[in-house]
Amino acid sequence: MKTKGQDAFAVTFWGVRGTLASPGCEFQRVGGNTICAELRCGDRVIVFDAGTGIRGLGSRLIEQERVRRIDLMLTHVHYDHVEGIPFFAPFFAPDFTIDVWLGRLDGAASTEDAVKGLMRRPYFPVGPDVFRADVTYRQVAPGQSFDLGDGISVKTAPLNHPGGATGYRVDYRGRSFAFVTDTEHVPGQPDQSVLELIEGVDLFAYDASLTDAELPEFTGYGHSTWEEGARLREAARAGAFLTIHHMPFRTDDELDEIEAAIRKLHAPSGVAREGMCVELATFADSAPPRARAAGSGS
Repeated sequence: MKTKGQDAFAVTFWGVRGTLASPGCEFQRVGGNTICAELRCGDRVIVFDAGTGIRGLGSRLIEQERVRRIDLMLTHVHYDHVEGIPFFAPFFAPDFTIDVWLGRLDGAASTEDAVKGLMRRPYFPVGPDVFRADVTYRQVAPGQSFDLGDGISVKTAPLNHPGGATGYRVDYRGRSFAFVTDTEHVPGQPDQSVLELIEGVDLFAYDASLTDAELPEFTGYGHSTWEEGARLREAARAGAFLTIHHMPFRTDDELDEIEAAIRKLHAPSGVAREGMCVELATFADSAPPRARAAGSGS
């Protein structure tokens, strides 16, 4: 049953690809948009990352009159995580208030500096000065925790990614969700920062760009595997996990095989798909998360 009002706590995936968008028939079932997830906490909206998937979310939010405040939490600013920022409709609506959160990164003096760097010539025709929303840029210190009000608490953790990245956990009304992407693990050495972030969490989304077999070919690129996600879930006593940041070459059929392998280990866990919505307010670890079309409900 769908929860409403202040009891609502649900995550919807608007983009699940990493590195590069993947159009084409081999990628339609899982989705080809780059990374973006929406977390609803009552009438509050938290958005994780701003890949190409954020464009559809922005169009949906413009239509929903009761939502006019957004917290955009960026893990980092590599293109696949921010390329949708200039096309996010709420930035251009004067009745929206948007806080943009970002951890410390190599090469960026501040959150505002990072966004201005994305939207500057010769790479983009106009800068963020064209935004009409009330935008505030906020810096996140490594491991910082903070309160968003309305019963929403956020905890962060530094991730192992070239240039830096940040993982987020949100707790609301006794339930919790964590977003952990673009992080590389050392085989046989679980990342303690990640473990602490996801300890006992109901559901976490995890960077599973690679498989354990592929990892040695991509050492230093800053990505993890679905097998490590499964190991972390067990070690952290988390409810379930969903893989995200699927590589652009990973077909739907390959992801079906990965999901089957995950569910042999833990049936409620699996592969995140574009349009999947998980109702965390009623989430239990007895069945796989259900999916509905993104934008088919609030």
